Amino acid sequence: MSRPAQSFKRIAFVASQTPEAQAALARLVALYGNAEKHDADVIVALGGDGLMLQTLHGLMKSNKPIYGMHRGTVGFLMNEFNVEGLVDRLAAAHNTIIHPLVMQARDAAGKVHEARAINEVSLFRQSAQAAHLRILIDGQERLTELVADGVLVATPAGSTAYNLSAQGAIIPINAPLLALTPISPFRPRRWRGALLPDKAKVTIEVQDSAKRPVAAVADHDEVRNVTSVTISMDHGISLNMLFDPGHNLDERILREQFGF
Repeated sequence: MSRPAQSFKRIAFVASQTPEAQAALARLVALYGNAEKHDADVIVALGGDGLMLQTLHGLMKSNKPIYGMHRGTVGFLMNEFNVEGLVDRLAAAHNTIIHPLVMQARDAAGKVHEARAINEVSLFRQSAQAAHLRILIDGQERLTELVADGVLVATPAGSTAYNLSAQGAIIPINAPLLALTPISPFRPRRWRGALLPDKAKVTIEVQDSAKRPVAAVADHDEVRNVTSVTISMDHGISLNMLFDPGHNLDERILREQFGF
């Protein structure tokens, strides 16, 4: 969902530790000041997509809008960098609302670990043995056995990240869908994944976990030796990302589908 953003007066800046991002930070703070994050109307993140994900995770429950400017390597989630006219750009920006995934992973000791992901939750084999996974959707078995390097569940925002590299479907940002995508599947050979309603509850059970150990990763939070993982979208958390007109996430994801 996108809508025109409001006017922002108090700006807080965060930046990666690269020289490029730190130089940009110094220039912007000199021009616009630097409010405390808890007092700010908007957060401006300077770096690449890694910093944006880190910022979104750190401010996940703050409801503060975040505007990224590209001063890093990968900048799919960032706007173009320009020191001038930032206040006007923020006023004209459009707000894209995204929701994270919540992962509940049970390990071999029976402990349940919870973490959230903005891009995807992935399961990976931990050894040379392929993972054997049983997949249930809303409690109903849909795949008795997936033999693969792993499987992932991606949000629309994350569908152009690892999901795309694994040959998963690209999802428009406003579509109420999740991508369920196998990672290097061996059996069933022709299964390329599924698109699911974003209210679906995905349960992945690890078969023979002692012999074929599997790790679960929610963005960057890893749990090793899992026996089962439940994944769903957390509609109770809304993340507000600001994009310049004509360069919003909707348009970028659409362009990705045509190879741009």
